[in-house]
Amino acid sequence: MTDLPPNTPNPENAANDSSQELLRKLRQKQGNWVEWGLAIATLQKSGYNPQDIFEATGFEPVQQNQVVVGSQVYSSMEKAGTSEATRAHYATRGSDVLYELRLLTHEQRAAAAELTFQHKLDLDEAREVAKAIKDFARFRTLPQGFSEHPGDAVAYQAWKLARQNTDLQERSRLIGKGLRFAHTQTARKQIEQLLVDFTVVSQRPAPIPPFYRFDSEEELPRIVPVVGELPLTPQNLQAVPLVEEIEPFRLVKFAGEQAWVALPGWQVLLSAEDPVVILATSDRFTNPTLAQPSSVLVVVDRNQREWNDLSYFVVDNGDELDFQWFETEPELAILGKVIIIVRPRKILDEEVTKDSWQIDE
Repeated sequence: MTDLPPNTPNPENAANDSSQELLRKLRQKQGNWVEWGLAIATLQKSGYNPQDIFEATGFEPVQQNQVVVGSQVYSSMEKAGTSEATRAHYATRGSDVLYELRLLTHEQRAAAAELTFQHKLDLDEAREVAKAIKDFARFRTLPQGFSEHPGDAVAYQAWKLARQNTDLQERSRLIGKGLRFAHTQTARKQIEQLLVDFTVVSQRPAPIPPFYRFDSEEELPRIVPVVGELPLTPQNLQAVPLVEEIEPFRLVKFAGEQAWVALPGWQVLLSAEDPVVILATSDRFTNPTLAQPSSVLVVVDRNQREWNDLSYFVVDNGDELDFQWFETEPELAILGKVIIIVRPRKILDEEVTKDSWQIDE
């Protein structure tokens, strides 16, 4: 056996030391906000979640997101070659303004950042600028008189809204905004024409967005990892990672080839701390009402390992998983409690259900 040199660094220890150093710098607010964003992004990639970082540094999750995204926009500015004055300005302030430019392309971000700096815009105005640029970019042919410059994009948005507005005060405000941002002389002429042309162009109302809301817990499913189909080993059960849900939609992140299944938000499932699913057949369980065995999803809470005589449990039975009920406390190792057994939906005629008109009748 070859001994390691006494000073050989451990990669895991080195990574941990690096993370601790980043946490210390964040806690002491060392550097500028761009460096904070890069540090937080590095920590998140290392496995730290926003709550961990908040508890260690005082940066709230919302603030973390703002500086991380803002620093990405700042990086886009640098690569696109924005002016030194713009970079110097945003290096010390304005993460909230740059955050509003996140949905633009890298080139658009740089041009928009120059515009927001030149006009000293706040975050609300930056949001309007980003929307105007994004909408303007959809044109295959540029509107007459307007160029690709972001200032002309904002001017066009103001020009369009002014033409649709019957309120003279609001119309005048929009014309003034257009003249303020217009970059080319042709764009300025288009807007100045509205000072003598009071024709109102009717605006087509936007359609109502298809909003839906979850009205009950059961409508919001819980995503549960699937261990596999029996036969399985205890190692298979233990290998499935603990799932962390991200509110408010119970978003689940995962990597690799893990299988998942969505189940209704039944209360017993919502209360489970570490549920996993095992695929099995119903004849694994004693039930005189089931004439024929069928496929079932067996939901097991790995956190519930205390025996009682009213439940089924998953156990290690000779290095193979098994479901059993015990009248008295068993000697076998309990690996989890069976909390739900889901039978498949019963459909009398699948072809009929494909025709919505037949279901409605």
